[in-house]
Amino acid sequence: MARERCYKDVLPFTAMAATQFANVGLNIVFKEATLKGMSYYIFITYSFVVGTLLLLPLSFLFPRAAVLPPLKFHILSRIFLLGLTGCLAQIFAYKGIGNSSPTLASAMSNLTPAFTFILAVLFR
Repeated sequence: MARERCYKDVLPFTAMAATQFANVGLNIVFKEATLKGMSYYIFITYSFVVGTLLLLPLSFLFPRAAVLPPLKFHILSRIFLLGLTGCLAQIFAYKGIGNSSPTLASAMSNLTPAFTFILAVLFR
């Protein structure tokens, strides 16, 4: 019981730190790749493909028990808009890294909670 409580207390902070390390690492890899001539758009495409390949097997390993509601146009349009927002945010961020340093991009990523709040208010 104590171990389960420790996991519930420590796991969110560990995940948060791991996410920040991954963001910093991705920014550094991006800066090095673009200095060697890789296009912004190719790097973003590769990062989406790698993310898909990592997350897709999880959907088969941990299926949902509940039945999902039918996909309607307004649900699909919101999913598309959120995906487009994420893609555009990466394009703008990587264009900015090309003109500045990875440190500045990591500092700007701290604005993500504010953007998340704004989107949550818009889509409620």
